[in-house]
Amino acid sequence: MDAKTTAKTGARRVIVGIAALFILFIIVSLVSVGIGDEHVPVGASAQIICAHVFGYNAPADVINKYGLIIWDIRVPRVILAIIVGILLATAGTALQGLLLNPLADPYTVGVSSGAALGAAIAFVFGISGWFHGFGVPVTAFLFACAAMVAVYSLARSSGRVSIHSFLLAGIVVGSFLWALLTFVLSIRGQDVSRIIYWLLGSFVAPDNPWAYVLIPLPFAVIGLAVLYGLARDLNVFSLGEETAQHLGIETETLKVIVMATTSLLTAAAVSVSGIIGFVGLVVPHIARRIFGADHRVLLPTAALSGAILMVASDTVARVLGELPVGVITALIGAPFFLYLLRRQSGMTR
Repeated sequence: MDAKTTAKTGARRVIVGIAALFILFIIVSLVSVGIGDEHVPVGASAQIICAHVFGYNAPADVINKYGLIIWDIRVPRVILAIIVGILLATAGTALQGLLLNPLADPYTVGVSSGAALGAAIAFVFGISGWFHGFGVPVTAFLFACAAMVAVYSLARSSGRVSIHSFLLAGIVVGSFLWALLTFVLSIRGQDVSRIIYWLLGSFVAPDNPWAYVLIPLPFAVIGLAVLYGLARDLNVFSLGEETAQHLGIETETLKVIVMATTSLLTAAAVSVSGIIGFVGLVVPHIARRIFGADHRVLLPTAALSGAILMVASDTVARVLGELPVGVITALIGAPFFLYLLRRQSGMTR
């Protein structure tokens, strides 16, 4: 088989895979919208969504019976799960490509710890009602950005950012911020249950779910655009930093942009959903196994896969009695992480 035929076969496989992934995404989203304390048929859910989005003339009895619960509660929750899944999966894919480490995860950079501390402070000191009722996500995002700046400052030396120093700084800053979080919880114990539930991950918006959707949306759009624009550079960087430099890649600029973008994506996700681990670790590996290592294909397919996994996890959590979503993703991701760890250990022997 010649190279041209092989390329056509590979392109066909990618197109079929993306089409199948998109169909699965639609099915999972529609099923998720219908599941809850009151079951809503898939057909009725689709009619209500089409009525709001496309102006479809849905039956009045369907609108009256299910309209409020579908459009005002469940649809924004599913969309929020989709956005967070996209954010975490995209950040994880870019970080693994940059750090050349299959065990890299968005939460290893210390951003999640900063967001957790910010949320705890908002809960404990009564800031949750600020910013038109969005005190928790806004404060969490600000603290996450501060953690990102601290990690970057520690990792930067002589005008360069060392990848290994970046990871180490993320671990150190994250540990320090978790210690501060423990201190905050100790001095104001009455809010511990609320904070812990938030830390374990949830897509339940206390007020105005549609407004919650708008908080991370700009970061998802901008972050995807920026990282996809760097897809070719990430492909070259995967050959090694020295090789990338010889091929004309500004490696320092690439590292700064990717680190800053992935940190902002993680901060945006954590600020509205709490800490939902392992998505940025598991999804890139699954997408890479199916679609290959080309970041021009890998980034969008990983984003779509992350959305599917997050919506499915939230649906399972809802069925099991509103469990924190982070519990479901941890049950999936922890064994997968151990598998990767054992595989890495076996390869280095």
